[in-house]
Amino acid sequence: MFTSTPGKSFPLGAHLFNDGVNFSVYSRHADGIDLLLFDQVDDDQPVQVISLDPRVNHTYHYWHVFVPNLKPGQLYAYRAHGPFDPGRGLRFDSSKVLLDPYGRALAIPPGYDRGAAYRPGDNTPVAMKSVVVDPSNYDWEGDQPLHRPFHQTVIYEMHVAGFTRHPNSGLPAQKRGTYAGLIEKIPYLQELGITAVELLPVFAFDLNDAPSGLVNYWGYSPVSFFSPHPGYSARQDFHGPVDEFRDMVKALHRVGIEVILDVVYNHTTEGNQDGPNLCFRGLANETYYILESDPTYYSNYAGTGNTLNANEAVVRRLIGDSLRYWVSEMHVDGFRFDLASILDRDENGQPLANPPILWDIETDPILAGTKLIAEAWDAAGLYQVGSFIGDWWKEWNGRFRDDVRSFFRGDQGMVGNLADRLLASPNLYIHEGREATQSINFVTCHDGFTLNDLVSYNSKHNEANGEANRDGNDNNLSWNHGVEGLTGDPQVEQLRSQEVKNFLACTLVALGTPMVLMGDEVRRTQLGNNNAYCQDNEISWFDWSLLNEYADIRRFLQLLIQFRLNYTATGDEDSEPLSQVLRQASITWHGVHLNQPDWSPDSHSLSVTLMLPEDKHPTHLIFNAFWEALNFELPSLPDDNRWRRLVDTSLPSPADISDFPHAVAVPESNYLVQPHSVVILVG
Repeated sequence: MFTSTPGKSFPLGAHLFNDGVNFSVYSRHADGIDLLLFDQVDDDQPVQVISLDPRVNHTYHYWHVFVPNLKPGQLYAYRAHGPFDPGRGLRFDSSKVLLDPYGRALAIPPGYDRGAAYRPGDNTPVAMKSVVVDPSNYDWEGDQPLHRPFHQTVIYEMHVAGFTRHPNSGLPAQKRGTYAGLIEKIPYLQELGITAVELLPVFAFDLNDAPSGLVNYWGYSPVSFFSPHPGYSARQDFHGPVDEFRDMVKALHRVGIEVILDVVYNHTTEGNQDGPNLCFRGLANETYYILESDPTYYSNYAGTGNTLNANEAVVRRLIGDSLRYWVSEMHVDGFRFDLASILDRDENGQPLANPPILWDIETDPILAGTKLIAEAWDAAGLYQVGSFIGDWWKEWNGRFRDDVRSFFRGDQGMVGNLADRLLASPNLYIHEGREATQSINFVTCHDGFTLNDLVSYNSKHNEANGEANRDGNDNNLSWNHGVEGLTGDPQVEQLRSQEVKNFLACTLVALGTPMVLMGDEVRRTQLGNNNAYCQDNEISWFDWSLLNEYADIRRFLQLLIQFRLNYTATGDEDSEPLSQVLRQASITWHGVHLNQPDWSPDSHSLSVTLMLPEDKHPTHLIFNAFWEALNFELPSLPDDNRWRRLVDTSLPSPADISDFPHAVAVPESNYLVQPHSVVILVG
C-alpha cells in the first residue's frame, strides 16, 4: 500500500516528481474526493483508495495529494462525493469512476460500458481510467514546430485511422488505423506535395457516443483535452499512445510537413441531462458547462447536448493549459477550432465583444507563431466568417466552398462571387485589415460530400446512419451530371473527373490558404453519405486501390501544388494586409472579350489576368461553367512573348496539366475554352 502526504494544488493533474506523483483536481462543491489507484484497467475495485481530507488535502477549490513511489504508467481515477441537486447544477454521484480532466493519457477497459456511467450502481470495472505519464522521458532529437508561413502552406485534412485502416493499405494489421500507420504513408504525402496535415480529432474520445450499433468515427466527442486517443495507437502499453503520437509528429516534421489538430473545446461527450458522468460533470458540472436558467438542463450551442463554458476562469485555464501542452510537449504546429464561435459565448450563451478565451489564446507567448484556424460558426446560428475576433486567427471560408460549388454547378449570378473568392474574399476580410492568407479556401471537408460525391450525387444518401436519411446537410450545391451515383458511362465519368479538376484548380490558384480533403485526389467516394461521422468502414476509409484508377487526378493535384509553392508569389503575405496585396497587384477582369467582364446574372464565365506582388510570372485564368465552348481573347504579353498553357481541364491526361518548365506555348491570340472547364496560362 502507498502512503501519502498533503501535496499541492499546483500543478493540476498528475505530475511526476523524482520521489512520486502529485495529484490535483478542481471541484468547488465536492464534500470529499477519493483518489483511486488500479493495477489493471478492468479491476473490479481499486487496489487502493486514498480519501482526501478536506482539512489538509484541500486548498480553495482544489483537492490534492502527493503519493510517494508511484511510477509512470500508474492507473488512477477519482470519486467525487457531494450533493446530487440538478436544480442547482450539481450532479455528484460517488458510485461513478471519474477521469482526471488534466490526465495526459487514458486507458479503456475491454468491456468499457458508456451506459454504466449513467445507470445506477458502481461502474468501476467498465470505466475508463487515467494514466500517469512522464512527458520528459522522450527523445525529440532536436525536433521543434516548423512555423511554416501560411502563404507557403497547403493543408490536407485527414482522419488518422481512416487514412490507413483499409485492408488494401499494404500495412500489417496491427499498424492499420494508427499513428504508426500514418508514419508508414508519409512518402505518399511527400509525393503529393502538401505541407500540413490537419488531423480530425485525436483527443481521446468516446467511441460509443453514437447511435446503437454504430461508432463515433470522427471523434467529435472528447473526454480528455490532453490525452491522445488510445485507439489510434499500435502500441498496447498505457504510455504508448503518447510516444507513438510524438513519433508521428517527429517523422512528419523531418520531411517538412506540419501537424494541425482539429480540436473540440466547445462540448464534451457527456451530453445533456441524460448523459453519463465520465469526468467534468461529476467533478464540477456547474463550472464546466453552460446551463439553462433551470440548471437541470444544458445549453446546446454545439448541437451535441452540452456546451463548454469556455469563458469561465477555470475552463479558460483548462483550454489554455491543453493548448500549451500540445505545443510544448507534443510539438504540434497548429489548431483548427471546431465550432469556434462558441468560444465567443458567455455563461448565459450571449456573444461577447471581446471574448477572454480567444484573446488568451492569441496572446499566449507559448502559442506565438502557432497556426490558429477558426470554424467561425456554431450550431445555434452564430456565423462569424469575416468577423471572427482576433488578429492572428485564420478562418475556414464557408463562402468560398458554397460560391465555387454554385458557380461550377451553373447557378445564376455567381460570376461576381467567384471573382471575390479568387482574391481571398475581400468583401469579407478587407475591412479588417487582415492578411491575404486569412481565408482558408476549401470546397470539401470531412463534413459533407467528398469531391467525387459532389459531382456524382444530387441528393445525400445517409441511410446507413440509421436516421432515415434525416441527418446531414440537404443543401449540398452538388450536380450528378445526369446519373445519380456510380456509373459505367464513360462520358459522364469523363465530365465528373473534369469537374473534380476544376474544383482543385480553383482551390489551388485562389489567393488565400488552400485545403483539400483526404482522398479527393483519387476520387474517394462515400456513396453519397454526407455525414459519415458514425461510419468506421469502407465508406470512410481511404481506398488505396484508387491510386491507379485515378492516377491522372493525383498527378493533376501534385503539379498544381508544385506550381503554387514554387512558381507563384513568394512575398510575405502573412504580414501584409489583403488591401495592400490587392492594391499592389495588377488585376484585370475579362469576359470572352478583353476588358469586358460579364457580371450579369446570366453569365457563367470569367477570365482574369493577374500579377500579384513579387509574382515570378503573370497568370491568366479562364473559368467556363457554360454548357458550350467559348472563344476567349488573350491579352498581349511584353516583347511578343506567348502565353504558355499550364492547365486545361478539358484535355485528357497528361495534356490536362504540365509541370511549369514544360508548359505548352499558345500560338494564337485567343483560346477556345471547352464547356465546364478551367484554363490556366502563364507568361
